[in-house]
Formats: sequence, structure tokens, C-alpha cells
Amino acid sequence: MHDAPPTHSPVRSEPLAHGLKQRHLTMLGLGGVIGAGLFVGSGAGIAVAGPAVVVSYLIAGALAMLVMRMLGEMSAAMPASGSFSVHAERALGRWAGFSVGWLYWFMLVVVLAVEATAAAQIAHAWVPAVDQWLWVLLFMVVFTVANLTAVKNFGEFEFWFAALKVTAIVAFLVLGVLAVLGVLPDTDPVGLTNLTGQGGFLPNGWGGVVSGVLTVVFAFGGLEVVTIAAAETDDPARAVGRAVRSAVVRILFFYVGSMLVIVTVLPWTAQQAGLSPYVKVLDSIGVPSAGQIMNIVVFVALLSALNANLYGSSRMIFSLAERGEAPRGLLKVSGTQGSPSGGGVPRRAVLASVAFGFVSVLLNLEWPDTVFLYMLNSVGAVLLFVWGLIAASQLRLRRRLEREAPDALALRMWCFPYLTWVTLAGLLAVLLLMLTDDAARPQVLWSAAATALVLLVAVVRERRAKP
Repeated sequence: MHDAPPTHSPVRSEPLAHGLKQRHLTMLGLGGVIGAGLFVGSGAGIAVAGPAVVVSYLIAGALAMLVMRMLGEMSAAMPASGSFSVHAERALGRWAGFSVGWLYWFMLVVVLAVEATAAAQIAHAWVPAVDQWLWVLLFMVVFTVANLTAVKNFGEFEFWFAALKVTAIVAFLVLGVLAVLGVLPDTDPVGLTNLTGQGGFLPNGWGGVVSGVLTVVFAFGGLEVVTIAAAETDDPARAVGRAVRSAVVRILFFYVGSMLVIVTVLPWTAQQAGLSPYVKVLDSIGVPSAGQIMNIVVFVALLSALNANLYGSSRMIFSLAERGEAPRGLLKVSGTQGSPSGGGVPRRAVLASVAFGFVSVLLNLEWPDTVFLYMLNSVGAVLLFVWGLIAASQLRLRRRLEREAPDALALRMWCFPYLTWVTLAGLLAVLLLMLTDDAARPQVLWSAAATALVLLVAVVRERRAKP
């Protein structure tokens, strides 16, 4: 089953390079979800949940961890550059692989525009003489070149980006704990005052916790790229298993740990949506230029996400082309593996993703509140649909693997199938709760419309392909 073919004959293609190392994959797993959503977006979660945002992050993190465990199980047993798109096709049929692959690709290239624009806004504030659109162009060109050359260049970029983000969070945790203990100069022990004051640990009740989950769950998106990248390592099965095991635990530590520090050091009422709670804490304990330090960290986080999304989108559309679900011209692979010019890179797939990314950026710059807003809403809940198909695929493939190739199950989902069903129920609950939220409802409806459109195309294609 390790090399089980998809449900139809794939298009013959040249192999991708195996230029990624274990350290690249591990740091990609850590850095992939440590982004602006944590450093800035977490303020919105604190505003609605109070200190209980820690519980919101635990729930959302547990959901993400279960999805990653399922995805890790399938990817370790059947490594593929298309990852969950390939798994969905093997488990549920061509319609599923086609739908989840194109939806995920569309989500990445749209979100890419948000990241490029946000990074450009920070850079423009530093150097006002350079127009924002020039910064966007520079970032897009730099990362396009990096992704057109050897895949190890992508890996090195992500390794150092992730290293900086992880270092920043570790330093923040250390300073925060010292501040809580009153060890830092001009600080007194805080104790649990801020966790129990200002309305208590649950100032807005459990409803606030639920609202917090809706706010923070999407911050965990990005881990999926690890399983896509694993296919370009020397030992995909071993690499993805180690990356998944290490990443989910450390990310829960970084997310939940930093939230606990934030709501312990300062009253939750001191936080504001849209402003970084990290800056507030660093300012309160006397760290000089805290705002600029966090601007640098957020800037790096945005560039890291931009780089990872460009890589993930190019490999996803390449995998779709391999299975005849995208134009065959995208299958062209550069040079030969190991060549100094960067052999084994799907350059046309990279350029196709960049081209649509440029279109998204232009729409974001010219019509941010109309055309681009509709596009952004249309991918707002796609991550939940992707996670749902991952869980459904794992339900089917696990039974098949146990029958046909039990030795391939190097990494196993916990308490199968019960936790898989719990995950599916959790994802459905989040979607239903989003429908009751005025701010989140448009995302669900637009994303459902986009999903329905892609599913319709998939069904029509499948019917036409039948003799």
C-alpha cells in the first residue's frame, strides 16, 4: 500500500528533488503556524475570552494536533507531494482529490496577497521613500527566485525564519515568567491576580471561550505544508513522522505558554483587538523599543508565511498536474537532481502560483474592500473543509492500510476511530458556530459557495471521463 497508485492512471512526470533535510522539515513545522496570527491576532481572542483564551487555544490546538496526527499517519505511509489531496483521491475518489487540491491552492495564493501586502506596509513605514507596491514587487521577486532554484534554498529560508520566530517566543516566555515571579528589575511578583480579577478567569463565560476558539483556530493553519515538503526529503516516511511528533507538542507549548504569560502579566482588559499583546507585555516590563522589536518579528513571520505558501501552492498544483487534474504543461521539472542550478524544481508550477499571487496582490492593493474582500471571504473557512476531508480520508485509508500494508503504519492516529470522529464533530461544530457569528458568517457562506463550485466542476469532469 506504500506505493499504492491513485484511482486512475497518473500523468508521467519527472521526479522532484530530495533537497530538504530533517532540520528544514522540523523548523518548517514549527515556523509554519507561528505567524502574525499569533503575534497580533491573539489580541482579538483575549478581548472576547479574557484569561480563558488559554482554554480557547487548548481546544483549537488540540483540534489542529489531531488533524496533523491523522495527516502524519497517511503521509508517513504514503508520502506524496500532493499530501492530503492525494490521500483524499485514494480514499474517496477523484472528485475529492481534485476539490481539496484546488481549494487549498486557491486559499494559499489568495492569503499570499495578504501576507505580501502586510509585510510591504511594515517595510514602507520603515522606509517611506519606497512605495508600498515596490516592496510587494521586491518580496515577490525574491521568493520567486528562491523557489525557482534548488529546493534547499526554500528550506534554508524557512529554517532561519522559523529559528528567529522560535527564538523570539522563547525569549518572551523567559522574560514573562521572570516578570511574573518579580525577578526582573522594578517588578513585583504578580501571582494570580490578573487571572482571577477583572471578572475572573471566565469574564464572558463559556460563550467567550467558544468565541475565542472561532478567533484563534485559523492561526493553526499552515502545518499541512510539512507533509507536502516531506516528499522532497531523502526518507519521507521517517521525516514526516519526526516533524509531526515534534511540531504539534512544541507549538501547543509556544501558543498556550505565551497566552498564559500574557494574561498573567497584564489584566486582560489592557489588551485590544488589532494591537499585539506581546508589545503590551514587553512595554510593561520595561523592554526598550518593544514595538519595533515585534514589528521585526512580525515582518519576518509574514515573509516566512509568504515563502511557505508559495512553495506549498506550487507543489499542490504540480501534484494535481501529475494526476491529470491540472494542465500537463505544469509538469516540467528543471535540470537534474543535484545540479547546481537547482534540478528537480517544478518551475512552471511555481510561476503559475506566483502569477495568480500577483493578481491577488493587485486586487488587494486596488480593491481591498470589494473584489479582494470577496476572494478572501471565499477562502475564509476553506481550512476547515480541508481538515474535514483529511479526517474523512484517514477513516477510509486506515482500514485499508491495516488490511493490506500494516507495516507502513509507522505513525498511528491515537484511539482510532474514536478521536477521528471527535475531530469531525469538532470541525462541524466550529462551522455551525461561525454561522451564528455575524462577523464569521460571510466567510462560511462564501467559502461554501466556492467549495460547491469546485465540487460541481469535479463531478462534471468525472462524469465526462467515464466511457
